[in-house]
Amino acid sequence: MNRTPTTVVVITHNRRAELLRTLAELRRLPERPRVIVTDNASTDDTAGAVARDFPETTLLRPGRNLGAVGRNLAVRHVRTPYVAFCDDDSWWEPGSLARAAELLDTRPRLAAVTARIVVEPEGTEDPVVRELRESPLPGPDWLPGPALGSFLAAATVMRTDAFRAGGGFHPGLWLGGEEELLACDLLRQGWWFAYAEELTVHHQASRLRDSTARRVLGLRNTLWFTWLRRPLLPALRRTGHLIRTVPHDAASARAFAHATAGLPWVLRQRDPVPPELEHRLAALERARRTSPARRYIG
Repeated sequence: MNRTPTTVVVITHNRRAELLRTLAELRRLPERPRVIVTDNASTDDTAGAVARDFPETTLLRPGRNLGAVGRNLAVRHVRTPYVAFCDDDSWWEPGSLARAAELLDTRPRLAAVTARIVVEPEGTEDPVVRELRESPLPGPDWLPGPALGSFLAAATVMRTDAFRAGGGFHPGLWLGGEEELLACDLLRQGWWFAYAEELTVHHQASRLRDSTARRVLGLRNTLWFTWLRRPLLPALRRTGHLIRTVPHDAASARAFAHATAGLPWVLRQRDPVPPELEHRLAALERARRTSPARRYIG
């Protein structure tokens, strides 16, 4: 039986060393959570190493790279009320999972809490933390911290029922800013998201990270989200702003080309949010324009 009401879900692809470090950190947590790893078709014997060194971990091997949808597969196996997401190069600080569960226990409309992120080995705050801490969104008094319009999958504990109510991560986005669409759909259902300063996640970025590929995916998915959920005029303005402000280079050109190629399915699934939620999305967009964590560079 679990000693905590929270299960940790990790997705990974060809980052065996980083994943093994993360699993060692999670094993040391006093909460002793169950851990589920989806191995997205790694070719570096990640699965074999996990099975050998961490036999207590539930290992899922779908046989192909599902991207963020690997988390959906893992959540099918979750039997606890809460699920904590972290990446293969990040881990939760001792006590944070227990405190997150306490915050969620007493707030039934709170879908998720997002933690403060500390960058290792420097021990400095990730630039996105300031954005979370200074969120412009209003929220009810019962929230444990600033109201958020989205969440960070590497640093969030979510109510399992909320994740399922939102349908999980959309397979069309695959990976890269995939949280925004799920969060938007949950906000539309009346759920809330909050930043919780008292929770901490540590992140030591993998040396295997391809920052250019991530930028292409992130920009593509920002455009797709915009056209899936924003009303016509805000979508046009957002697209125009991105065209003017992103680097005019090959990576941006690829992102716009991929976004354009996906427009048929995006327009088929287009479902703009109502005015009240659009006001919140617009406020977030204005705040993010000055955030150092939202620059499409790399």
